Amino acid sequence: MRTTARGRSFDPGRPTASPRHRAVYGRYQKIYTAVEFAAAVAFVVGSVCFFSESLMLLATWFFLVGSILFAVRPTVSVLREAHLARIPVPGTDEHEQQHRREPSHAT
Repeated sequence: MRTTARGRSFDPGRPTASPRHRAVYGRYQKIYTAVEFAAAVAFVVGSVCFFSESLMLLATWFFLVGSILFAVRPTVSVLREAHLARIPVPGTDEHEQQHRREPSHAT
């Protein structure tokens, strides 16, 4: 009897389970990397601004933005895992049930 892959959060095999899983994982990875890069830039700019007394307020805002972006990173990971978990994994009961519902295009 085959089992379903639902309910297994952060399954290390799920990102490569199928071409669709790999594509979804790749899209989320791009978003995650962009958020991480933006957070790093915000912290670097904020750090440089702290060298000037007149830019202290701006530096504080950059640090706040960087902190918020670092908080967004795990949110992107959780959303990615939830999205991947909704995609049936080939070789599971869910995958076979979905293919039975889809009309066959074979000639």
